[in-house]
Amino acid sequence: LPAKPKLYYFDGRGKMESIRWLLAAAGVEFEEEFLETQDQYEKLLQGGSLLFQQVPMVEMDGMRMVQTRAILSYIAAKYNLYGKDLKERALIDMYAGGTDDLMGFILMFPFLSAEDKEKQHVSIVQKATSRYFPVYEKVLKDHGQDFLVGNNFSWADIHLLEALLMVEEKKSDVLSGFPQLLAFKARISSIPAIKKFLEPGSQRKPVPDDKYVETLRRVLRMYCDVKAN
Repeated sequence: LPAKPKLYYFDGRGKMESIRWLLAAAGVEFEEEFLETQDQYEKLLQGGSLLFQQVPMVEMDGMRMVQTRAILSYIAAKYNLYGKDLKERALIDMYAGGTDDLMGFILMFPFLSAEDKEKQHVSIVQKATSRYFPVYEKVLKDHGQDFLVGNNFSWADIHLLEALLMVEEKKSDVLSGFPQLLAFKARISSIPAIKKFLEPGSQRKPVPDDKYVETLRRVLRMYCDVKAN
């Protein structure tokens, strides 16, 4: 049997979490090596595994892949989660890209000061409800289908569900004005592979805490230009 994909990152969400989501949705089991010391990180650097001195890094199909977008695109294509043609792939890229922009604001959140967290909290909810959620609400309403693109389950759906749940963690009733997205969330969450990933004991990571932030800062202390959060 081929080896399971192996994920190299911290024991927390960050940019690796979307990769975990996508593999889980595809029904692919994976292993993880958590970076906890500078020595671990230095070993990866010296071994030439990190082309741009950055994680996430995924070992899969005989490759060592870096750059989150490249990893996600590869997994989506490999497991038929990337549309049936170039037009569908373009739509998936657009929707996933927009969702990624929204999640970027949330990924920064744990590393902010208390004062800045208050401002960012308001900003996240405002951006979600005025710029991003209305787009997906309209798409689902206009075509009346279960999924965002081509009425087939795709990377765009997985990425959007991840983002919806992240924003709900900031404001539990944030979807109250978006009936299509509420129905979408329930629908996608009930897909067996997704349902399993959402259950306790899965490899899904919790909301980042102080320990995660401290570990990341300690490991990357010598590499201030490395973006791993």
